[in-house]
Amino acid sequence: MHSLDTLHPGERAIIRSIHGETAEEAHLMEMGLLVGTLIEFIKRAPLGDPIELRVRGYHLSIRCSQAKLIKVEKA
Repeated sequence: MHSLDTLHPGERAIIRSIHGETAEEAHLMEMGLLVGTLIEFIKRAPLGDPIELRVRGYHLSIRCSQAKLIKVEKA
């Protein structure tokens, strides 16, 4: 398994776990990042942070520090 921040544009992965403080985990889950969800890495911002993802049919931007908390398996 890899952390979400290690993916490259165009790669797809399935979320396998989320690690962090309870409030951070809850915030990520409220945005639709749930275990078992298929995500696609779209791009990084010009300076590397944040990253853009496609999740459940919409685009979502999160910080790299948040992406490191999410463990994924490439699809």
